[in-house]
Amino acid sequence: MILLREARDSDLDSLLQFAQIPGMFNLPGDPDTLRDRITKSLRSFKRSDLPLADTKYTFIAEDQESGRILATSMIAGQHGTPDSPHFYFQSGNEKRFSETINTGFIHGTLTLNYDTEGPSEIGALVVDPEFRNHDARVGRQIAFVRFLYVASDRKRFRDRVIAELLPPLNKRGLSPLWEAIGRRFTSMDYWEADLLCAKNKDFIFDLFPSGKIYTTFLPAEARNAIGKVGKETEPVFHMLKKIGFEYRNQVDPFDGGPHLWCETDRILPVAKTKPFIWRGEATSSGATGVAGLLKKISTEGPLAEFRAVAVSAVLEGGEITVKKSPESSASEVEVALEIHSGDSVLFMPYY
Repeated sequence: MILLREARDSDLDSLLQFAQIPGMFNLPGDPDTLRDRITKSLRSFKRSDLPLADTKYTFIAEDQESGRILATSMIAGQHGTPDSPHFYFQSGNEKRFSETINTGFIHGTLTLNYDTEGPSEIGALVVDPEFRNHDARVGRQIAFVRFLYVASDRKRFRDRVIAELLPPLNKRGLSPLWEAIGRRFTSMDYWEADLLCAKNKDFIFDLFPSGKIYTTFLPAEARNAIGKVGKETEPVFHMLKKIGFEYRNQVDPFDGGPHLWCETDRILPVAKTKPFIWRGEATSSGATGVAGLLKKISTEGPLAEFRAVAVSAVLEGGEITVKKSPESSASEVEVALEIHSGDSVLFMPYY
């Protein structure tokens, strides 16, 4: 069975290994930065009185039999404040026409904008390469557990959620848009600027162009990366679109990757999450199961650890049972979530 839980201090080494995966850019490779991320996550889960902008929740998928960490993901309570705005390029078009020579053009444009009352943000999704095509669908579990947590404690999140997705990179593993714009205006490598951005974003105000950037003047490789996703990111892109996220012509000012948005209460799995009474294993083997995630509705106060598992649920009259599978059984679910028949649980279908 795979347990979905909040990150612990003991997960540091596993997260460091994830950060070293070739082509993986969702996690910083610096131990101190990752340690701080885990500390912030632990504080965020335990305290409900923190400002949304000071919260960031890191989730872990752990194989219960081996203890191996298989994946991680994150959701931040708020991305974008007056002290640290959410920056983006608004992508658009400008039509120009000359009657004198009877010629016209449509130019692509990028305009730097920012938001000081930003949305909640999902990100930092990494799956161990050995488990990306596993029958248990680890990637889906670790991606959707964030929405289960949102539904379980809605007040901790904003009314909009954003996902910033990675664009295609060139053969050298570099961002074409950063090489065409960011490097020219900052004289920094992409990852140097990205690390600095986590501490201080003033350099974006100071150095980035404030007017329109005409993409006509950019290399074709940079133009073609704007608003696109890399091959490894395509499954996440399609999953997010399926549950309600939309592309609104906003892209990352560093790499041009698309920003997808959705109103929090309209995210399909969030809207469909409901409480049920736990009744153990389904008695009918022919019952139709609904795939999704299950968690206990905690009665143990704010210090209880967040835990969830994937199940094939049978829903009937406000009660929930689960079908036995090669990955889990009702008894294993009860042990993992510390639940018993009659307990209140929360179930979130994937779609």
